[in-house]
Parts: sequence; structure tokens; C-alpha cells
Amino acid sequence: MSEFGDAFGTAVEGGLFAKAVGRGSKGLPEAAELQAGHFDEGACLNCGTALTGNYCHACGQKAHLHRTLGAFLHDLLHGALHFEGKTWKTLPKLALKPGELTRRYIEGERAAFVSPMGLFLFSVFLMFAVFQIAGIGLSTPAQFGSASRDITHAIENLERERADLRAELSAMEPNDPERSETQADLARVEEQVTTLNSLPVMGAGAKGQTQWKSGIGWFDKTIKKWNDNPNLMLYKLQSNSYKFSWLLIPLSLPFVWLLFFWKRRFRAYDHAIFVTYSIAFMSLLFIVISILVKVGAPEWLSAGLAFIVPPIHIYKQLRHAYDLNRFSAYWRLALLLIFITIIASLFIQLVFFLGAF
Repeated sequence: MSEFGDAFGTAVEGGLFAKAVGRGSKGLPEAAELQAGHFDEGACLNCGTALTGNYCHACGQKAHLHRTLGAFLHDLLHGALHFEGKTWKTLPKLALKPGELTRRYIEGERAAFVSPMGLFLFSVFLMFAVFQIAGIGLSTPAQFGSASRDITHAIENLERERADLRAELSAMEPNDPERSETQADLARVEEQVTTLNSLPVMGAGAKGQTQWKSGIGWFDKTIKKWNDNPNLMLYKLQSNSYKFSWLLIPLSLPFVWLLFFWKRRFRAYDHAIFVTYSIAFMSLLFIVISILVKVGAPEWLSAGLAFIVPPIHIYKQLRHAYDLNRFSAYWRLALLLIFITIIASLFIQLVFFLGAF
């Protein structure tokens, strides 16, 4: 045991332990340093490279690190919310000058702005969070089940009432003065039973309905699910739309490429940046519109935002991101609006297919 203690003391005196923790020539931190909550190192604590500035030129770690609760909270807010200077620089550009933002990012100004994919993921996460908090969207499967049970119980009560009315009617004389009133009650109950039986939330489809079959196993299985409980399938469609929203990017790229395929200076990377920033903006716009509808804003306001802002935004982004004149931007906008309809249809079909499994 004494031999181990001597070896350990020699290692500390020789600076071996200091080197192992990456402290370079300054050795172990003094007690006062640790109590102050920061290091005072001459070498990177991550890779051991000698420091010459505020960041390690080998691995990029900060030169001056803090061991304080304030530093931890800063890292937490930065990691969770990413609210830093370039966020507030990116969002106004995305809303008002999307073409300039796209072009500057493509040309290499990466540190000044939030990356397109980072902004896209943030917008999708925010959409999901806002919709859950505000209760926007379709009901949950549990609610579907509750509604289905309530409807089933109501139908059972109505069917018992219908049986009683039929028995009462059959026992009446043809000239009974109450016969017409009983017949009216019976007609009303039968109409209610028919209405409730036709509701898709029942989960059993329309009674007696013959289902068309294509002969394709997975397709027929999906159609049956939609016929059995369309509201539940709509909920799954909504949930999958969040998870697979990234598919909009590869689906859009070929269509944007068609607008510029003869211009060699524009590459697939440029189109990817254009598409991702555009989808991020549309997601944020959709969040704003949904909240306005939820709080009871005038219909003209939400409708105006939904139908006027997107084409204007796409036009501005097209014109300035690709350095186009007005005519070139206009005809590409017209084609792109048609392409967007096709892309949305393909996306829904893909999500529909993925939701079948």
C-alpha cells in the first residue's frame, strides 16, 4: 500500500495527473479557483491542445469554462430553446426577406443564421407543442373510444324504446286517437337510430354496407380501417404527419429542380436550402393562423393569411434566392403552386400508406 502511495505522489509531483485531466503546464486547479466556479487553464480541458484564444483551435471548445449554476442554466436554455442572437436575426429575414436569407446561407454565411434544418425541426416541434397545449386538432383515440361507447349506449336505449313503441302500436285499435302520436314517436326514434348507426365514430362502419376490394392486401386492409373508424385514422394521419414531415423536403426537391434544370449554377443543395426554409416558414405561419382561429379572430384575417401570404412569400424567396427578374419569378411561382398541390397529395398518400402499418 505504501508503494502505491509513493508512486501516486511521484506522479502528481511530476505533473502526470495534471496532464491526464488536460490542464497542461498549470497543473491542478487551486482550491480558490474551484470555489470561484471557473477554471483558469492554459490548455484545452477537452483535448489538451495549448490555448491561443477564446476557443480551442483543435476541437472548438471554449477556452474559459464555468462550474456555476448560472452556467448550467444558460446551457439548459440554450439547448432547449436555442434562443440566441442569430435566432432573432433569422426569423425576421425568413418572414420579410426569405430570398436574401436563402442566398446568404447558400453563399456561406452559416454562423450568422439558424440552419434551415434546425429551423424546420424547431417549427415542427413548436407546431406539435402549441397544438397539444391549445387543444387544436383532432381528438385522441381515448376520446374516440369514449364517444363510441356513448353512441352505442344511446342506440341500445333507442332500440328498446323503439321495441316498446312497436308493441304499443300493435296493441292499439285502428281508430285509437293516440295511434297517430305513437306512430310519430316511432318514426322519430327510428330516424335517430338510423342517424347514430351511420356515424363513423362507431368503429363498425355502416351496417350492411358492402365493401369494395381491390385485391391488394395492404390497401384493402387500410380501406377497411378507414371504413371502420375514419376519425381514428384521421388522428393517426395527423400524428404521422408530424413524424414524417421531413418527407416534404425530398418530395419537393425534384419539382424545384424542374424549374431550374437548365441553369447549371444552381445545384441540388441550393434547392434543398430553398425548400427547407420555405417549409419552416409555412409551418410557423400555419401555427399563427391556427391560434388566430382558436382565439376567435375574424375569418377574413385568417383566410387572408392563408391564401395571400404563402404565394407572396414564395415569390419573394424565388426572386431573390435565385436572382430572377419579375417575369421569371412569376411564371415559376405559377408552376410551383401547381407543384405544391401535387407534393401535398403525394405526402398525404405516403403518410396514409405508412399509417396503415
